This record gives sequence, structure tokens and C-alpha cells, in this order.
Amino acid sequence: MNYTEQLNNLIKNALAEDIGDGDHSTLSCIDKNAKGKAILKIKQEGILAGVSVGEAIFRFMQPDIVFNRYMKDGEFMKPGDIAFEVEAKVHTILQCERLVLNCMQRMSGIATLTNAYVSKLAGYSTRLLDTRKTTPGFRLLEKEAVKIGGGYNHRFGLYDMIMLKDNHIDYCGGIENAINKAYAYVQQHKPGLKIEVETRSLDDVKSVMETGKVDRIMLDNFTPGMITEALAVIAGRYETEASGGINLDNLELYAATGVDFISSGAIIHQAKSLDLSLKAVIV
Repeated sequence: MNYTEQLNNLIKNALAEDIGDGDHSTLSCIDKNAKGKAILKIKQEGILAGVSVGEAIFRFMQPDIVFNRYMKDGEFMKPGDIAFEVEAKVHTILQCERLVLNCMQRMSGIATLTNAYVSKLAGYSTRLLDTRKTTPGFRLLEKEAVKIGGGYNHRFGLYDMIMLKDNHIDYCGGIENAINKAYAYVQQHKPGLKIEVETRSLDDVKSVMETGKVDRIMLDNFTPGMITEALAVIAGRYETEASGGINLDNLELYAATGVDFISSGAIIHQAKSLDLSLKAVIV
């Protein structure tokens, strides 16, 4: 499925979860033909994310809405700013309100934290990656928020890259055996699928270099000094990725090594939702 199809599925399931057999609060007091306006009001400073998603949610419920954007995804926002105005049936506005806010608040929090990391990497060649440490069912939008914040997406799931982690290697009986088996699998079943392998020591890195057959080497829980040693061994033959124990305080130390990528689960699972509100406009 493409992005739009995945987004529509997410919206469909989320609305079904929220509305159930009916939005009885709205049904009980609002005429089904009543029309209205609402604005998305910013209440907290950060990076705005999810305007496009908000519009998609409203249009999923009612295709002929009028949606006026005043801000774009990725813009800096501050309290008092208005991101958009929507004109639609009041039922549409009230039934979509919570889902729009949940998505945009979460996405804006992730984009803001991601942007803080990316800002620290300015001037370095290292790029910031997310991980699969996401909320089940919400990965699509969490990873979209990372991109809005200036980061890059790692693999989306288990299907679009082979990642030989510590448990794969241990269950397989060693790093060379795991790589050889993965390489043979790719040649037979998924030509072109990239292979990344996690290393836990300089000896692991040397074993990978002797074995070959990979596209990227992850340096897991290496200190900056160890990464510098590992990069000398790798000598540019493979892409490199640092992961584990990296945060805003030590990020630049790792980037200064020249590693190609730094991956961080924290930019998603440690992000705090930002405060937004959808307010009715009464003329």
C-alpha cells in the first residue's frame, strides 16, 4: 500500500474506535445539517506537524469541506498562532476533533524533538535516523513526523531491510553464519534487499569485514573513541551507523567521528505531545 492508502486505513480504524455505534453527544444536541467553522489554535512552542493529516481526517469524513491552511508542516509555531480553519458540517468537526488533535499533538512533539537533534548535527555529515520503537498502529505518522522534523526514516518494518541484531546473531551461532545465511536468502528470495548487521565489539567489526556481503554496519553501544577505531577498520567500504546511549548531550561527539548515520529511538518514544486545541468559530 502507498502512503495515502495506509493513512486512510489508519483514519478509518481510528474513527471507528472513537465513534463506535454513534457520537451520541453530538447526535443528541446538534442538527445533522448544521454547518460550522473551527480553528486549530497553537498553545505551545515547537515544530508544527500534521496539518496535512488533519485535513485528510476531515476530508475522509466529509470530502467537500473547506480547509484553509495558515501554516505548513515543519514551520516553527508559538502560542496564539492559528494553523488552519475548517468549514464543514458540525457533526464532521466534532467527530474528527479528537483524532485530529491526537495526531497533530503527537506528531508535533516528535517533530520538535527530532528538530532539536537535527539542529545539533548542523555542520556534520552524519544523518539522523529513527527506529522501529514506535506506537503500534501509529508508526506511519510517527515516522512522517520525524521527516517533518528534519530526520530520516530507517526501515519501516521487518520487511524492507534485513537487520541482523544481537539476538539473530546469537540464535544463529555467530556473526559470520548469520551474514552468510542472510546473503543466501536475499539472493534466492529478495534480490536487492539491503543487509545491515549489528556489531558489539571491534572484533565483530573485523569479522564482518572478513565476511563481507553486507550494506551497512551498525556500531551498537560503541563509545566515540571505539567508533573512530571501527571506522578506520571499515575504511569507507560500508555505510556505518552508531546506535545506543546517544542523546542530545553527547550527539556531537558521535557526529564528529564521521559516522554516516546515528539512529535514535528516543526521538519518537521520548517525545512529549504538544498542546493544541480546536476551537469553534461562532459568527
